[in-house]
Amino acid sequence: MIGQGSGPERRERIRSKVEEKLRPLTLPNFITLFRMAITPFLVLAINDRDFQLALWILIVGGITDAVDGWLARSLNSRSVIGAFLDPIADKLMLTVAYVSLTIPQGQAVVIPLWLAIMALFRDFLIVLVAVVLYAVEGVKSFPPSILGKATTFMHVVTVCIVLLANLVAVQALTLTVCFYASFALVILSGFNYLYRASKFIEAARQERNGAA
Repeated sequence: MIGQGSGPERRERIRSKVEEKLRPLTLPNFITLFRMAITPFLVLAINDRDFQLALWILIVGGITDAVDGWLARSLNSRSVIGAFLDPIADKLMLTVAYVSLTIPQGQAVVIPLWLAIMALFRDFLIVLVAVVLYAVEGVKSFPPSILGKATTFMHVVTVCIVLLANLVAVQALTLTVCFYASFALVILSGFNYLYRASKFIEAARQERNGAA
């Protein structure tokens, strides 16, 4: 038929369409979904006071986070859905661990309530700022800052140390340093996000005025 092209060309178009449809079903995305799937077992392990299992689940989560990012770059299989799923999976596991370790369930060491509240409020603030930037100013990209990454890293360290402290003796000074370092980074990164948001808004308005 006219307009349909030759057989090989038509097969190539079909193959491209199929690959485009299956793009979300990449190996890195499956690994990310696996990380999300093991998150409930982290809660159950903490609830059962099986802190060794909880620590291993957290380690597996960290390994899969590194692996899916490496595979996405190596196999050139980055996708829009992967860009959304990966940070959600990370934040889901970390938030669940934080909340579970804040609630006293007979464990020897818990994350202080004040730290958990500040950490959750910071995350809520970041989401709110990102939504406002997108809805009001049309800013579609709001990448994390170095301070934000440092805060997330410190949260992971804090969770690991608390889990470890429920297995073996950990010096009180180590726990105190983790808690207050996390708190300081929460405050600094929170203000940094607000400052960066104002810069994004200013840049978006200047771009609109320049295009007018």
